[in-house]
Amino acid sequence: MSDIYSIIDKKKLDVVNKPISEAHGLPNECYTSKEYTKIERKKLFEDKWVVIGAASSLPNIGDTKPFDLLDLPILIVRDSDNKIKVFHNVCSHRGYKLVHKAGNIKNVIRCPYHSWSYAPNGKLIATPHIGGMNKHEVPDFDKSKSNLKEIRSFIWLDLIMININNNEIPFEDYIKPLSDRWAEFWPKEDRKLIKHSKDFGYFKLNAKCNWKFAIENYCESYHLPWVHPGLNAYSKIEDHYHIQGLPNRFAGQGTMVYNPRLEGKEQFPSFANWHKDKEHIAEYVALFPNVMLGIHKDHYYAYWLEPVNYDYTLEHMEIYYVGEEAANSERFKQLRKQNHKLWEDIQKEDINIIQGMQEGRNSPIYNGGNFSPVMDNPTHHFHKWVATNLVENEI
Repeated sequence: MSDIYSIIDKKKLDVVNKPISEAHGLPNECYTSKEYTKIERKKLFEDKWVVIGAASSLPNIGDTKPFDLLDLPILIVRDSDNKIKVFHNVCSHRGYKLVHKAGNIKNVIRCPYHSWSYAPNGKLIATPHIGGMNKHEVPDFDKSKSNLKEIRSFIWLDLIMININNNEIPFEDYIKPLSDRWAEFWPKEDRKLIKHSKDFGYFKLNAKCNWKFAIENYCESYHLPWVHPGLNAYSKIEDHYHIQGLPNRFAGQGTMVYNPRLEGKEQFPSFANWHKDKEHIAEYVALFPNVMLGIHKDHYYAYWLEPVNYDYTLEHMEIYYVGEEAANSERFKQLRKQNHKLWEDIQKEDINIIQGMQEGRNSPIYNGGNFSPVMDNPTHHFHKWVATNLVENEI
């Protein structure tokens, strides 16, 4: 019997892929089981393209940042060629975790255990006393076989994407369906203009729940009137439409009435080639598994998830504007501050809901729930993605 079916009854996963009017959602084990989480890490994170941070958060050569993906230690480095590199955060000698906090390594990553040292590009460059006292080289030891193990990575819209097991299609092909969709009103040349705000461009929230709740909540607008009454006052539930990507890699919703209500005479500059007849369009798309994107005529954000364990998630918001002046000048500072507060308040409203969903999943009588066949289509789309990838290659 396969690993996943030893934890979850096959029928509970099969029903997820039924037509929405007949389907149930993912079963409780997908949110409450440590054993399940080990399988999920392999199938949904190691095998897929996932986000682990923003390249702009490592602005200087030698900057390093550790990241643990469900206990898998990862290291992000900006190397001497000013390129972002991602490695397994473990010394090739005795398996010590090399970097424990963000900082700048200058010229070398040194293991505190036996002082084996690596260049920022991962190359093993020093092995003190490997052949005995003051003998730092040995003839039969090939350093090149003990370099840090690099993880396949790609930078897209400032996001650091990785594919740990190196078994997914190239990222340019993976993202093409979403990129092509957005080209209709957000051309690629405009995407190059995004600049991260250094003062009001980031916040982090703690969510005492499974990461999947954040994604499935983000996919739909059904909850707006009750959870986000302020937002619903000017972007009503009926002003939204569903987004369901094919192939199934993303889902979400869009609004036809985006009209930011920020105080003051200034307005953020818009993307130069954003189609004028679509200036009130904004789209909110979850790119599976762990990033939620928001595009607007005057700013873009990436809200990415750091799953810590099955019932605890860190949520990271990165906000970008059109050009350096909008992102970081004094002229637009008050607008950035307001926009930052707007999105932080909205996400805090969602936190309250998704934490309650985690608590509800402790009920043994809950079967995964039913879906509204009209309002829950994007959320069902995500549940199908999870269920399908969990059982892929299983018998």
